[in-house]
Amino acid sequence: MFSKILIANRGEVALRIIRACKEMGIRTVAVYSQPDINSLHVKFADEAICIGSAASANSYLNIPSIISAAEITDVEAIHPGYGFLAEDAHFAEICESCKIKFIGPTPDNMRRMGDKMAAKDSAKKAGVPTIPGSKTVIKTKEEALRVAKDIKYPIIVKAAAGGGGKGMRVCHNDVRLISALLTAQREAEAAFGNPNIYIEKYIESPRHIEIQILGDKYGHIVYLGERDCTIQRRHQKLIEETPSPVVDSKLRKRMGEAAIRCAKSIGYVNAGTIEFLLDEDGSFYFMEMNTRIQVEHPVTEAVTGIDLVKEQIRVAFGEKIKFKQDEVKFSGHAIECRIIAEDPDKDFMPCPGKITTLNIPGGGGIRLDTHIYQGYEISPYYDSMIGKLICHGKDRKEAISICKRALDEFTIEPIRTTIPFHKKVMSNTAFLRGKYATDFVDRMFEVK
Repeated sequence: MFSKILIANRGEVALRIIRACKEMGIRTVAVYSQPDINSLHVKFADEAICIGSAASANSYLNIPSIISAAEITDVEAIHPGYGFLAEDAHFAEICESCKIKFIGPTPDNMRRMGDKMAAKDSAKKAGVPTIPGSKTVIKTKEEALRVAKDIKYPIIVKAAAGGGGKGMRVCHNDVRLISALLTAQREAEAAFGNPNIYIEKYIESPRHIEIQILGDKYGHIVYLGERDCTIQRRHQKLIEETPSPVVDSKLRKRMGEAAIRCAKSIGYVNAGTIEFLLDEDGSFYFMEMNTRIQVEHPVTEAVTGIDLVKEQIRVAFGEKIKFKQDEVKFSGHAIECRIIAEDPDKDFMPCPGKITTLNIPGGGGIRLDTHIYQGYEISPYYDSMIGKLICHGKDRKEAISICKRALDEFTIEPIRTTIPFHKKVMSNTAFLRGKYATDFVDRMFEVK
């Protein structure tokens, strides 16, 4: 096994990886920007190196600085976590050229699934249902109007290299489409350095269901059930749960097998997630693949008992996955609430600042992945997610009850967070019945 790993990330995910490494007897190296000097991932790693100033481009996205830190500390592998360089094929190639193992999929895997059009084509060739739309990127408004006429409104404009809701626009008519094209292209260029966009049929009131997969270099791929990520705002996930209230064992098997076909078609290695849209009649469509560990991976760990980060490390080292598909068992129900330093009453405006009062929930069925502590200064420079509350019960009803109790105990002051938002959701009739779609937040809470 690796003796030392560098974590090329920050915050709760860096701490999560450090904990897995410690349990495996692996030494860790943290990297940090100047504002993160007092972060817990710096404190709990065996070694820590400052790699730059506050701006991500000068630190957590600074490949030369990260590689230098890896070489100075003589690590054997780098775990990128999620975000930052996690899906950067070029970074993975540089790691390999420096004889440092990248803990994640191959550069080819990332490139083939990183471009949404190429990913959709791979899925289609693997016999996985895809959403009707343009076969290539859209270059002109005439092409866009022609595709829209063929597949009928409503349609959605998407960035080919996109993710996280950036470069996405829903259109219901020609005028809106022409306007959205220019806006989406500019946004995609700014966010991803790639202005290419494509068009798909917009599926109204869908569920967002993703399948967790894990593959080794020997061609063995398993799926670890689904996660329902339907509750989101502006395509950013807020709450995830497993199993989904609308997925039964037959549908789970169909979606899982489709995900495996998709992953096998590109020889996928390590952890990854195939994301689907599920419509009201039970049909599902491939949306994209995330070639990394996901923010919401803990709910899968809760119901399967499988530590995904440890499995990532083992697979990267060259070990075989030690369990077969029929050995994957599911126990109970798990819900994850993303705790974000944003004010839900002010259009989810970010709220950086110093935490002066903190009470962490405890008791049975509760896991909290966070890097905050009393006196911690939430930085304005990075993503405003400061933790993930994961609640596990014997069934959905119990998981919700545990979640309600945990949220009542959870105090973070004077910072405004999404805790009050999650309390509202946990008491919402539609949520309690499991009857909700991707427009849930807009409809139930009238968020603009």
